[in-house]
Amino acid sequence: MTISHSHLGEGELWPALRRHTQARIGLGRAGSGLPTHHRLELQAAHAAARDAVHSPFEPDMVARALRGEPTVRVRSAAPDRLTYLQRPDLGRRLDSADRAHLPVGEWDVVFVVADGLSSRAVHEHAAAMVRATTALLPADWRVAPVVLAEQARVALGDDVASAMGAELVVVLVGERPGMSAADSLGAYLTYRPKPGATTDADRNCLSNIRPPLGLAYEVAAEKLAGLMGRARELGVTGVALKDESDAPVLENQGCVASGHGSVPTDGCM
Repeated sequence: MTISHSHLGEGELWPALRRHTQARIGLGRAGSGLPTHHRLELQAAHAAARDAVHSPFEPDMVARALRGEPTVRVRSAAPDRLTYLQRPDLGRRLDSADRAHLPVGEWDVVFVVADGLSSRAVHEHAAAMVRATTALLPADWRVAPVVLAEQARVALGDDVASAMGAELVVVLVGERPGMSAADSLGAYLTYRPKPGATTDADRNCLSNIRPPLGLAYEVAAEKLAGLMGRARELGVTGVALKDESDAPVLENQGCVASGHGSVPTDGCM
């Protein structure tokens, strides 16, 4: 993106630049601090981020939005939100009683909808992503019931897939809220995960799914379905699997990461 400042008057350059980013740039000053309206905007964004982290997950809302798709509900080993935030390891493990109720089968893929660090992102975007992605899968794929997971982190999907016998797991999770986005959804794809052994380098991540300001459902689903097909073909995910789709990702609207080393807008969790 190039902006010529030759035709812009004094005070017009920063507003012109701000139209192209959600970053807080060129805000000016009032004495030694920010102008009042920018400070209030910052405080509101901080409050929205805190609310996203602490708002309770509502699986009934997601189940309704899935429009009849079969679902299963599970919890992690974290008994409450405070423990979940203080003990990330517990959010990566299934509650033992819930593991016993998961349907076992020869599933090609299981989708896990996890609250993560933003229930708001999951409530607003997860069901649409499941529908958009499954619509692109071959008709002979065996798709497991959607697992709705509370107090869950990405690696909980490893435990779920292992318990259900699924070859692939897609974890749709609320990403860590930032000061520019509190509703960002991430999608993490893993081939034949092994609980306790699979690492982030073994996953592919699509980040910042949140239309209209982030990655659109159709674009994200096309990329995700393409990666899923390639994962089954090659028998790998993560750093060994690259996105080869032609679907465009606009600058600053999202990321497609393979393992470590890719930096999304607000971070792949």
